[in-house]
Amino acid sequence: MEQWEIGRSTGICAVTGRELAEGEEYYTVLFEDGDTFRRADYTLDAWDGPPDQTYCYFKTRVPVREEKKTRLLVDDDVLVNFFIRLADETETARLQFRFVLALILMRKRLLKYEETRHEDQAEYWQMRLIGKHAAGGQHSVFNPHLTDEQIDDVAKQLGAILHGDAAIDDADQAPGADPGQPESAGQPEPTSSEDTAENA
Repeated sequence: MEQWEIGRSTGICAVTGRELAEGEEYYTVLFEDGDTFRRADYTLDAWDGPPDQTYCYFKTRVPVREEKKTRLLVDDDVLVNFFIRLADETETARLQFRFVLALILMRKRLLKYEETRHEDQAEYWQMRLIGKHAAGGQHSVFNPHLTDEQIDDVAKQLGAILHGDAAIDDADQAPGADPGQPESAGQPEPTSSEDTAENA
């Protein structure tokens, strides 16, 4: 699998050079850098809105020491917006990133699998945002057929992008998948009618 090198948080404001304090809120901006992203962090007092050439940005905070590092300290809106923002990307690394984001959003019951289609020997999952994000509509997600190990690796890179060195829990398997098979080897089990009613 292509390695996607992500600049982790330095813990330093890109404008003032001040070190971010434990528990402090700040903004993270992602800039395109070839087929990957470059990250810069900004304290609230140095924030004047997104800089030129911003790919996307979000507000987060420095974790306190006793918090689990495996928890991503960004809200669901950030994940959904980043998933939508990646819709037109074609680079291999970014397609893998969007696929893992789809698995995470399925786990969070924010994205629902509908069907699989094949086009020019490529597999795509037709999916739909649900619940409070239903206005985001339907999405076609390329399935890169990653192994469990590769999914875990991409999920860790996602954590590095969104929160320094954090990882993401439960990103390796979508709801209903066979624990004995890589999640991407086949179709995820469609969400039940009960789940649909709950999340619609």
